[in-house]
Amino acid sequence: MENIRGAILMTIAMAGFALEDMFIKLASENGMPTGQVLIILGALGTMAYWAFMLPKGIRLLSPKLIEKGVVIRNIGEFIGTGAYVLAFTSGALAATSSVMQALPLFVTMGAALFLGQKVGWRRWTAIGVGFFGVLLVIQPGSSNYDPLLILAFIGVLGMAMRDVTTRALKGHLHSLQLAAWGFLTIVPLGWAILLYSGESFVRPTTLQWVYIVAGVLIGTGAYYLLIMASRLGDMAVIAPFRYTRIVFALAVGLIVFDEGDSINGVMLLGVLIVITSGIYTFYRESRSRSASPSSS
Repeated sequence: MENIRGAILMTIAMAGFALEDMFIKLASENGMPTGQVLIILGALGTMAYWAFMLPKGIRLLSPKLIEKGVVIRNIGEFIGTGAYVLAFTSGALAATSSVMQALPLFVTMGAALFLGQKVGWRRWTAIGVGFFGVLLVIQPGSSNYDPLLILAFIGVLGMAMRDVTTRALKGHLHSLQLAAWGFLTIVPLGWAILLYSGESFVRPTTLQWVYIVAGVLIGTGAYYLLIMASRLGDMAVIAPFRYTRIVFALAVGLIVFDEGDSINGVMLLGVLIVITSGIYTFYRESRSRSASPSSS
C-alpha cells in the first residue's frame, strides 16, 4: 500500500514540475526577460521555504552555507538550473524535458566516479545505452538538430553535480536548507543572465505575476510531495515514476505551446531508450543492496 501511495505522490509531483516549467515559459513568452523570471522565482522560492523553516527553528543563513560541499552543490544548481531554464524558455519545452530524463543515469555515474559507489558492468552498460538515447534525442548533425538541446544537456550535467553532492551531504544539513539555498542561488544567476543579454527589468503585468506565483507555489508543493514519496515504500518501485514527468511535459508542449514540429519518431525512440536504461539502473541499484558488489 505504501508503494502505491508513494508512486501516486511521485506522479503528482512530476506533473507539478511540468506545470512549474510551463508557467515559467509562459511568463518569459509574455514579455518578461528570462533573467528577471529567475530573480523573482529564486526570491519567492527562498521565502516560501523560509516560511517552512521558521516554525521548525531552522536557520536560513548559516556558516554551513560557505562550506565546500554546499558551495559545490550550489554551483551545480547555478549551472543546471540556468542552462535548463534558458533551454526551455528559448526553445521547445517537450524536447528539453526529453534530454532531462537522462539525469538519474548521470547521477549514478557521478556517484560511482566521485563518491566511490560500487557500480558493476550492467549499470555502466545501461548508462552507455542511455547516453546513446540522449544522442538520438539531440540528433547532432541532422536537420532536426537544435543547439538549445546542448544547453539542456549542460543542464543535466549541472543538476547531476548538484544531486551527487547532495548525496554526500546527506544527514549533514536539513533538506529544507538545501532547497532554500538552491533557490537563493537562482537570484544571482538571474542577474548574470540579465547582464549578459543586455535586457532590462520590466514592470510585471498582473498576468506575469500570476504565472510566476503559480510556478513557485506549484513547484514548492511538488518538491514537498517528492520528499513525501521518497520516504514511502521501496525507492526501486517509486523512483521510476519520476519518468512520468516527460509524459506531462510532452502534453504541455503539444497542447499549450504547439510544439508538435519539434517532436519526431527518432526523438521519441531516444526518450524510450533513456527511460528504459534509467528504470533498469534503479532495478540494479535495488538488487545491489542485497547482492555482492561484483553483481551490481
